[in-house]
Amino acid sequence: PRKHKAVNKAFSEQQILNKHLLTHTKEKQYTCDICSKSFSLQQNLKRHLRTHRKEEPYMCNICNKPFFSLSDLEIHTETHTKAKPYTCDICNKSFSYPSDFERHIRTHTKEKPYVCDICSEAFSQQGGLKAHLLKHTKEKPYECDVCRKAFSLKSTLKRHLQIHTEEKPYVCDICRKAFPLQHQLKRHLLSHTKEKPYTCDVCGKTYSQTGHLKRHLQTHTKEKRYTCDICNKSFSLQKNLKRHLRTHGKENPCMCNICNKPFSYPSDLERHIRTHTKEKPYTCDVCGKAYSETGHLKRHLQVHKKEKLHVCNICNKAFSYPSDLERHIRTHTIEKPYVCDICSEAFSQQGGLKAHLLKHTKEKPYECDVCRKAFSLKSTLKRHLQIHTEEKPYVCDICRKAFPFQHQLKIHLLSHTKEKPYTCDGCGKAFLWPQNLEVHLRTHTKEKPFACEICHKAFSQKHVLLMHLRRHTKEKPYECDQCGKAFSLKSTFLRHLGTHMEEKPYICDICSKAFPLQEVLKRHLYVHKKEKQFECNVCNKSFSWKSHLKKHMLTHTKKKLQVFVIC
Repeated sequence: PRKHKAVNKAFSEQQILNKHLLTHTKEKQYTCDICSKSFSLQQNLKRHLRTHRKEEPYMCNICNKPFFSLSDLEIHTETHTKAKPYTCDICNKSFSYPSDFERHIRTHTKEKPYVCDICSEAFSQQGGLKAHLLKHTKEKPYECDVCRKAFSLKSTLKRHLQIHTEEKPYVCDICRKAFPLQHQLKRHLLSHTKEKPYTCDVCGKTYSQTGHLKRHLQTHTKEKRYTCDICNKSFSLQKNLKRHLRTHGKENPCMCNICNKPFSYPSDLERHIRTHTKEKPYTCDVCGKAYSETGHLKRHLQVHKKEKLHVCNICNKAFSYPSDLERHIRTHTIEKPYVCDICSEAFSQQGGLKAHLLKHTKEKPYECDVCRKAFSLKSTLKRHLQIHTEEKPYVCDICRKAFPFQHQLKIHLLSHTKEKPYTCDGCGKAFLWPQNLEVHLRTHTKEKPFACEICHKAFSQKHVLLMHLRRHTKEKPYECDQCGKAFSLKSTFLRHLGTHMEEKPYICDICSKAFPLQEVLKRHLYVHKKEKQFECNVCNKSFSWKSHLKKHMLTHTKKKLQVFVIC
């Protein structure tokens, strides 16, 4: 066997040695004649060329689906036969191929026979090693024909393509929910079986997914080994560090020629340029309305879709997709099937659980280029960016009022219907949302599930606990730009801002009182609302705000003092 001095690794063939040497030299001698993209291996160039000529020579004779290679066709054919002769003795799981069976056995034995020659990282599957090696070569030979995004693996490209097609071929046999990717269906099936096959070796806690176990393990190690060289911020995952580095300007090859702002991706630059040009290239074929982003147009098109076959048998609300109906039904049942493996908090939506899990890692890798505010989720950053662009793509069909966020439009629409489907059995009071009913019920039960760990004071609402905690931490996150004064509560901060403003453009339609800020007007409107949940136990007078009740209580204590003085 031959040896290469740089890493002292053995190779059985000259060809394998040559391939390995390319990872050190980074030489890319194979160039595409069409787009000039270069590759270190000829096979990667061949794969790339197929993206230009869209070559798929192998066809399934059962469903006519085309494939690039014979091996892909053979794997696909097995989905029609469903024969699984290989069964695991440990968990009784069955497989179609001996190779799949071998891979599965390694999940029990924890064996990792595939080792990277460059950095010695080990993998249980050959595919994992192949994917890892591409991190060293930085090659992405598989390109999407629709958006030109490139990928290291063919499987990743296939998964990505389903974003454009919106095809959902994987259907749950139990509840008929459909998924674009097979692993999403597998993960969903665990919500029916409640099976948790992944166990923590440290504390014995079990998990339904390997990803959840990995996140949990970080609570034991609290290791954040990826550190930013510029600001020393640490991350537990390398991909989060990479995202963070972009906020400093590293990996920003695209520059705006108007304001010189750097961007990591051409698509981000294109989106940014439209904030200067006010260009809206995406037009609705139905009503002619134009949008600056494809995502906004897609959301708008849902307004025109009239076919809603899935109807709620409780309130007769109709939905286009069964998954939307399923989500809606949980607002009636208050069912919360998604449980956090770390702290056991339950959620009605999977997205709520995903967002919650990031609270355990404390990582916020997505940072706003305008105001530097950081977020745990990419979707939250996207919503935040609309504050800066002032674009309002969600329009009310009744009064034409526009909103930057979809949930704001949904809340607004209820002001037209006046519908309040959630009723309290105790007093008959009705509410728009199930969570409002949940909070209201605590006024009857006197339940206070949110307790302060420092002074043990309990609260009926989580946000009230968070505000209370600031009294202990002395945290004052709301700072006035005019005078530098800081406040712990947003409401106090907004009232203070009004002292700097002479103009009061926001007028109450009920009592004609004027306010300097829209937020202050919104708060004032609660005074007119019938719901006054804070009641005085002396004279039974009710108030919209707890602070107003406290002020009122002082009138009783003063009376008692006067009586004491007279006596």
